[in-house]
Amino acid sequence: MDGGEMTLGPPKSRAGRRTIGIPSAIVPALTGHLAEFVAGELDAFVFLGKRGGFLRGNNFRREAKWADALKETGIKGLHFHDLRHPGNALAAQSGASLADLKARMGHDSDRAALIYQHATRDADQKIADALSARVEAEQGKSDGGTAAPV
Repeated sequence: MDGGEMTLGPPKSRAGRRTIGIPSAIVPALTGHLAEFVAGELDAFVFLGKRGGFLRGNNFRREAKWADALKETGIKGLHFHDLRHPGNALAAQSGASLADLKARMGHDSDRAALIYQHATRDADQKIADALSARVEAEQGKSDGGTAAPV
């Protein structure tokens, strides 16, 4: 805000301007949204209010019927920006490197990206399975391929 008026400026950090991949599962919904609500210019905004204005806290909640959606799902106290954490945690669980996650999230610092990495039993089992496969592959090389599984 500059003197009460919304102005556009650069992202908070140089990492904020980026291109990211979109999960193919959401492409049909995004394509439909673009066709119905977004102007044809390449630099058109993807999400605007009904009258073409920028979405900010209050008008986003009103136009998106955020309170109704939360009530319908039984979730209390969730803010739209809160969705960033589970989205980034899921990206971290994909096995991406820290550098990949920083680029996807638009973070310059390791510390900011590490917030979204959580140890899980599932991830630990995947690590154990990958290590086991490597041990078995090496054992197979050393005895001509007849090694028993470890």
